[in-house]
Amino acid sequence: MDPASTPAPAASDRPRPQSPRDLFVSCTWLALQGFGGVLAIVQREMVEKKRWLTPDEFLEDWAVAQVLPGPNVINLALMIGDRHFGLRGAIAAVAGMLTVPLAVILVLAVLYAHYAGNPQVAGALRGMGAVAGGLIAATGIKLVPQLRRHPLGFATCLVLVAVVFAAIAFARIPLGWVLLVVGGVACVWTWRKIAP
Repeated sequence: MDPASTPAPAASDRPRPQSPRDLFVSCTWLALQGFGGVLAIVQREMVEKKRWLTPDEFLEDWAVAQVLPGPNVINLALMIGDRHFGLRGAIAAVAGMLTVPLAVILVLAVLYAHYAGNPQVAGALRGMGAVAGGLIAATGIKLVPQLRRHPLGFATCLVLVAVVFAAIAFARIPLGWVLLVVGGVACVWTWRKIAP
């Protein structure tokens, strides 16, 4: 049986964070793994391992987190925390995403300032850029099965993906404008398709 076609378990039967502390620790662990980009790690941890989100919920929540101002992974953590524990959960999730990673970043910033002139350090950092690109591409490919059930249809979703990619990668249109125009069109079009 195709895992994408299995029904999601009822909300009460699904795994969830046990407490705001659990949320804090989980978000800290996510943030500490997020060198070069957290998207792939968040998808693996929240959907595949912890199962706090279904693949469809992750796609929907990530879309919302993407269009809100601020770092998208912080927005996602805030939404997950709020969903389970209200304001306490939102604060715990955001604190988990920021507290320990901030300390690590401060230490790394001091080390980088000291060794920035070293060509080996600069080369290593450029190499990590390729790894981050691979992580983001792999996560995007993992999200494709959810597009098969989208109200606009799979082919239309792929066309929208191609338009967004071309607008950002080739036309170099700023992300905000692409989200506003293409995202706005997609939202209105989807709403019209599902409206009674």
